[in-house]
Amino acid sequence: MSNTDGIVEDVIVHGIASVFCPPEYRRRGYAARHMTELVKALRTWQSDQGRVAGSVLYSDIGKSFYAKFGWKPNLTNWHVEIRSKNMPRSPLTQGLIEDDLGELCRRDEVSIREIMARRTDEVKTLITILPDLDHMLWHIAKENFATKWLFGKRPRAKGSIAGPPGSQVWAIWTHRYYVHPNMEASSNTLYILRLVVEGDDCVTKPTPIEKNDMRTKGPLNQAESLIAVLQHALAEAAEWKLNHVKLWEPSPWVQDVIKGSNINHRIIEREEDSIASGLWYGENGGYEASPKWINNEHYAWC
Repeated sequence: MSNTDGIVEDVIVHGIASVFCPPEYRRRGYAARHMTELVKALRTWQSDQGRVAGSVLYSDIGKSFYAKFGWKPNLTNWHVEIRSKNMPRSPLTQGLIEDDLGELCRRDEVSIREIMARRTDEVKTLITILPDLDHMLWHIAKENFATKWLFGKRPRAKGSIAGPPGSQVWAIWTHRYYVHPNMEASSNTLYILRLVVEGDDCVTKPTPIEKNDMRTKGPLNQAESLIAVLQHALAEAAEWKLNHVKLWEPSPWVQDVIKGSNINHRIIEREEDSIASGLWYGENGGYEASPKWINNEHYAWC
C-alpha cells in the first residue's frame, strides 16, 4: 500500500474464499450473520504480524450482496478472452518451468515496489496484492491435481517468457478445468495469472489511456515479445484441451498492443462472477474509501 507521497507500507490483506450456504438454509439470515461476524473477526486477526488493512473476496453472486457488509466491488472487473488455437510456438519464447518462477516473482516484486513508491496526485492510496511465489504455487497445486486425474500427467510449462533481461515479457499461467475436457462446450480456461512487461510505466494509469501518455520504451521489440507470449499461451491451451485464454485487466499499453494485433479477442465485463471486492479498515473502528487497486489479475483470485 502507498500514499500520494510515495510512502510504501506492507500491510495484511486477508483473502476470503469458498463462502457457501446449503440451499435449504438460505434466506434465513445465516450468510448475513456469518459475513457480519467475519468483518469484526478479521479486523484484528493476525494483527501481531502487521497492520490489517482489509480483506478481499471474489463474488460469484453479483455485486450487491457482499457490498451490504462492506466488500465493495472494485471499479473495474473485466478481462480479455481469446479462443485457444493450435499453432507452432514462436522461437522468440521460452517455456517457464516451476523452478523459474521464484526468481521472476522476486524481480516482479522489486519492480512493483518501485512503482508504488512513485508520488502520485491522481489517487490518495494505491494497493496491490503482491504476486509472490506462494500465490502462483497455490494455483499450480490445483492444476497439478486436476491434470493428473484427467490425463495421468501434469503440464511442464507454467508460463512463457520472451526478450532480453531488462525488457522481457513473461506470463505465468494455470490450467483450470470446470468440466471434463471431452465435453464440446465448456468454460475450461488457461488463466494468465500474472503478465509482466518490464518497463511498462502505465500500469497505474486509468483506462483508456491517451496516446500521448503511452510508454514508448522499446515498443516494437516488446510488442513482438508480448504477441509471441500470448500465442504460446493459446497453443498451450489448445494442447491441454482448454477452450479459452483469459487475461485479467492488462495495462493500457498491453491493451493497445493486443488491439493492434491480429489476435481475435473479446473484452468481457464481469457482472456476476469473479467480482473482485474489497473491504478496507480505517482508524478508530471505521472504514476507508476504496484505494486504487492495481494488478487486479487472476493470481490474487481465491
